[in-house]
Amino acid sequence: MRSLRLIVTRGKYFAPAFVFATLNIIFGTWAIYIPAITSNLGIDESQLGWAIFCMALGTLIMIALAPRLINFMGVGRATTCGIFFFIFSFVIPFSTGQYFWLCIGMFIVGLFAGLAEVAMNALVSEIEKREKIHIMSANHGFFSLGGFLGAGIGGLFLAKNILPVHHLLVVILILLLVNLLFFKKYFHIKSEKLESNTFNFKLITPVIVLGIIAFFIMATEGAIVDWSALYLKKVSLAKLSWLGLGYTLFSAFMSLGRFFGDGISHRFGSKRIITGGIFIASVGFSCILLVNPIIALIGFAMVGLGLSGVVPELFRIAGNTRSLDASIGIAFVTGIGFLGFLGGPVLLGFLAKMSSLKLSFLALLIFVLISFFAALTLKGKR
Repeated sequence: MRSLRLIVTRGKYFAPAFVFATLNIIFGTWAIYIPAITSNLGIDESQLGWAIFCMALGTLIMIALAPRLINFMGVGRATTCGIFFFIFSFVIPFSTGQYFWLCIGMFIVGLFAGLAEVAMNALVSEIEKREKIHIMSANHGFFSLGGFLGAGIGGLFLAKNILPVHHLLVVILILLLVNLLFFKKYFHIKSEKLESNTFNFKLITPVIVLGIIAFFIMATEGAIVDWSALYLKKVSLAKLSWLGLGYTLFSAFMSLGRFFGDGISHRFGSKRIITGGIFIASVGFSCILLVNPIIALIGFAMVGLGLSGVVPELFRIAGNTRSLDASIGIAFVTGIGFLGFLGGPVLLGFLAKMSSLKLSFLALLIFVLISFFAALTLKGKR
């Protein structure tokens, strides 16, 4: 909890943490309005899947370009550009009446989301090195908290017949004002030049299992962002005001788990956190598949709590693997996991088109079960 206390009491630490929160507040707002946007455009799950693929494509392109931009601008300025452009990028998907422009808008969203994602993590890493503190996990906790705020507060307005774009504009105004107050705390920061390493398969063999787990777990996280509201609407037949609660509860319990994760990991070890967390998530998905909206919402909360500590612990193990440089291990796990995060929602769209959303969420249960058995092969408690 020391890292959380530092963030909430010191402006220079709160500033980057709010960037993490900003990113997911916008995504949380997007998550609850997906049913309304797809309905207004008259598109099906497969078409939504292609639109999400456009966002994934934009993100992947920017991830390749981001190191050069960060080297050119400095990590503080790159973070500022990334988050401010991202704040405005969702206006196109929220306001368009044409499917073509939805795809173009999602591609633009992906570009600036990718820049913000790489820059803000590099920024926090630089701050940790300069200040000799550990706040990365807590910053990711703020990311999850942002999803809770975006979907939770937004969900209260779903039954008020407010146009999605009007709601988004209010959110944009608030986020813009807060970020304008704090961005000068990190704007001047520059980091060491980011360099790309030559790939060598032999180097990453010790962390292949970690990459497999990261792929399936982050695919699951990405899918819940984009499909939880539609599942509650079309499968669980939940009330309109409940559609945002799935992602809200998922994000709230994930935030809770991440804020306390470092202390729990120190006591029980990484392997127990990963296997125990995935088991809880699998029970959560079983509850979601029971369809009943109340039980499904409990399931979303369990999935959030269960998965909260998995990815941070994968990074922890990758960074402490013997005979492997920490940066290589973490980069490999991050890259494979991010492919899952982007590809998972697209796959679910195609499965939903072929059969149903219930089959898509059954696939997510299979994802976490594969991850569970993979985690059992990890050696040692820590």
